[in-house]
Amino acid sequence: MKHIAILGSTGSIGKNTLNVVEKHSEEFNVVALAANKDVQTLEQQVRKFQPRLVALNEPNAANTLKENLSDLDNIEVLCGHEGIQAVATIDEAEQILDGMGGSAGLLPTLSAINAGKDIAFVNKEVMVMCGPIVMEAVKANGINLIPIDGEMSAIFQCLEGARDRKDEIYQLILTASGGPFRDIPKDKLYDVTPKQALRHPNWDMGAKITIDSATMMNKGLEVIEAKWLFDIDLHKIDIVIHRESIIHSMVEWDDGSTLAQLGPTDMRIMIQYALSYPNRLPTPVPRLDLRETQTLHFEPVDKEKFPCISLAYTAAEVGGTLPVVLSSADEIVVKAFLDERIGFMDIPVILQTVMEKHEVISNPTIEDVLDVDNWTKINTLSIINKY
Repeated sequence: MKHIAILGSTGSIGKNTLNVVEKHSEEFNVVALAANKDVQTLEQQVRKFQPRLVALNEPNAANTLKENLSDLDNIEVLCGHEGIQAVATIDEAEQILDGMGGSAGLLPTLSAINAGKDIAFVNKEVMVMCGPIVMEAVKANGINLIPIDGEMSAIFQCLEGARDRKDEIYQLILTASGGPFRDIPKDKLYDVTPKQALRHPNWDMGAKITIDSATMMNKGLEVIEAKWLFDIDLHKIDIVIHRESIIHSMVEWDDGSTLAQLGPTDMRIMIQYALSYPNRLPTPVPRLDLRETQTLHFEPVDKEKFPCISLAYTAAEVGGTLPVVLSSADEIVVKAFLDERIGFMDIPVILQTVMEKHEVISNPTIEDVLDVDNWTKINTLSIINKY
């Protein structure tokens, strides 16, 4: 039985992970859970899975949870940064599932890696902000870093047994659904609402990643993530629109062969693969039936309509702390759009403005990354306040 800890257990990834754990209770045991401030959901999870340690980032929420769990005397409740770190490094856990989004997951992820824990992660922002630092720590500690995100998991699986032959890769092809606005003309995007942007055609995800899918920033961030995770040149990473989201991504080799990973649009498949790696367990979801799918469509990306992709390629090309700015600013502008403080097409404009203001640090330390993250959020909010 594998002992796991989950960061971000009350979010969609955390809930799906616990669903997988429940279906394979003979394979996995939850020893610790961490979340932000959702007391009710975390209490239900604690009572069901009986972890030894739980943490909430928000102190008042942690105090409430502690009171609610007072009838259980074998569970420790912690709070704040220290509590999250404790879950990320708990001795009993062999693997940490990192479902925390954004920059909040940066330090816990690095702490878990440095504690020698295998990592199953969905937080692409961590790789975008400090990919070189993360990969150096992964190598130094000899741990497995296994992506859960559909596209990264697909490439990871296609490269299984061939990771030492990256020089033979012609290109990585990231597939994109195109989001809810793939068929809407660019001039109509200025009037779209958060409610419309949250209607993803294929996937049920959290609000931040769903808006990133609508702007296609999600795909841009994945380009940067793939560059570091698979140690591949930027010019060898391409994006193609694939409406059905059946092929989750592909690897094309120099000899013209292309390997693809296909599956249903359900994150539990990728989560289960990351938890059971290198083994495979019976599927937790209905199987893909290609006889029902019948056709698969592919088309190029309209980068003029979705300028966030070009911003991501620029950030990756320049490198240093510019990807930090892109990722951190995106967190702020997405929230501002959801709060209806800015329009949908203001998102790339504000991102570009913040990127142009930034003086890039070429080889940043983790302290530099944290400083730039803070600088970016302050400056992005300042720009938004003028709208």
